[in-house]
Amino acid sequence: MNVQYHPDIFQKLKKVDVRIRKGFREKIKIFKRNPLDPQLHNHELKKEYQGLRSINITADYRAIYVEMGKGEHAVAYFTYFGTHEELYGV
Repeated sequence: MNVQYHPDIFQKLKKVDVRIRKGFREKIKIFKRNPLDPQLHNHELKKEYQGLRSINITADYRAIYVEMGKGEHAVAYFTYFGTHEELYGV
């Protein structure tokens, strides 16, 4: 699957620890090979994030995306990145 990023994701990545950035790159590599790999805990979201999906980057960090298109033209557009608390308030 093709992957694109909202510019805010790069700004957020610049502010986090290098280990988080490395984890992000590794999980995106896995995602590109198999978006439903169990390591990612890829799942649909509800409430204010209805229609979006989330993957685990670390135990606390998540990346949220919307899937656009189908088949070989599918694109995962990552829109949000942050801790579970930052994103969901819990």
